[in-house]
Amino acid sequence: MTTQTVAPPVQAPVEPLRRNRDFLMLWIGAGVSMLGLRAGTVAYPLLVVWQGGSPVAAGLVGFAAVLPQLLVQLPAGVAVDRWDRRRVLVTCDLVGLLAMASVAAMVLHGGLWLPLLMAAAFAEGSAALVYRLAERAAVRNLVAPEQLSAALGQNEARGQAAGLVGGPAGSGLFTLAGWLPFGFAALAHLVALGTLLLIRKELQETRTPEPRRVRTEVAQGLAWVWQQRFMRAAVVLIAGSNLLFQVLALALVLVVKQHGGSPLTIGLIGMASGVGGVAGALAGPRCMRRVPMSVLICGTLVAWALLVLPVAFTSAPVLLGALFSGMSFAGALVNVVAGVHQVQVTPDALQGRVTSVFALAGSGMNSAGALAGGLLLAALGTRTTVLGVAAAMAVMAVAAVLAPAVRSGGAAA
Repeated sequence: MTTQTVAPPVQAPVEPLRRNRDFLMLWIGAGVSMLGLRAGTVAYPLLVVWQGGSPVAAGLVGFAAVLPQLLVQLPAGVAVDRWDRRRVLVTCDLVGLLAMASVAAMVLHGGLWLPLLMAAAFAEGSAALVYRLAERAAVRNLVAPEQLSAALGQNEARGQAAGLVGGPAGSGLFTLAGWLPFGFAALAHLVALGTLLLIRKELQETRTPEPRRVRTEVAQGLAWVWQQRFMRAAVVLIAGSNLLFQVLALALVLVVKQHGGSPLTIGLIGMASGVGGVAGALAGPRCMRRVPMSVLICGTLVAWALLVLPVAFTSAPVLLGALFSGMSFAGALVNVVAGVHQVQVTPDALQGRVTSVFALAGSGMNSAGALAGGLLLAALGTRTTVLGVAAAMAVMAVAAVLAPAVRSGGAAA
């Protein structure tokens, strides 16, 4: 008797991300759209103040721009999971295009109508929020599973770079002409719309249509996160760290001002922080392959505690820039690690809702952190407040090390 050896099937080589046309179209379009959003957001208060508006009016526009983070987040997750993601992305770009074009037209005609500016800021903020959720959910349908960490790492680096460049671009364009930042943002949406139409693959798995209610679908996303021990712990850590960093950001402004610094100094420190964020995002995929996720998360919290502590004792811009760059490096790295895990373990039909739960935890604590920061700095002073932030971060690090859910690194999922 003779036996035949059956050779295993030969798998086709995975195409590098740089040659993955569909991923590149989505990556470029989302990056351009994000750059336009940052430029327009920076220009809102400049437009109000330079057109003779009051600080209260500028605050109202800023409030309208961030309000979607609290009101739209969970329904946006439902929309991303319920509807065709390509159509969702196209709709978001169209809404952003119309909102920014309307502001540019208003400024070109020499007027400033506060209700229109607030409505445009709210519409643009809502569209950007839904766009981010839909794009993140779509990525794993465009790349091979082994490329997911690299793809999300590039997305995180792109976001950090957009923040780094978008602010100066918005203020620079505004100095040339008041309508330019908003015209640039409208053009960015048009470019992003074009890239979406060039994507060939489907951006979600096949779904079975069924009648559903928004409240029920939101509850499904919340319940799924609650059932995952590691996810529950991650939500708490994200919320706590976001609150503390909002306090620290306000403390930095006071540190610089109290020691004779200028807004330019804060801008330069912010640029150094952005460079650290880009580097951390690019390092994320490599670190994931070599270091367990639980070690990365706990190590990030320890690093934050150690980097926050010196802020209480220095006003040197170079040192502050280095410290905040280190914090951003660690933050971007852990964003990639947590993001890859979340996308990998979450069913495709729940991607939008689960991501929206994490985003809501972060944005909600941003608002609370800004309020808490003002009260703490007024009552305790800068140094004591910063020391308190460092101590709270250290407590979170110890809690993470001791928590079985964090130590497991989500292995059960």
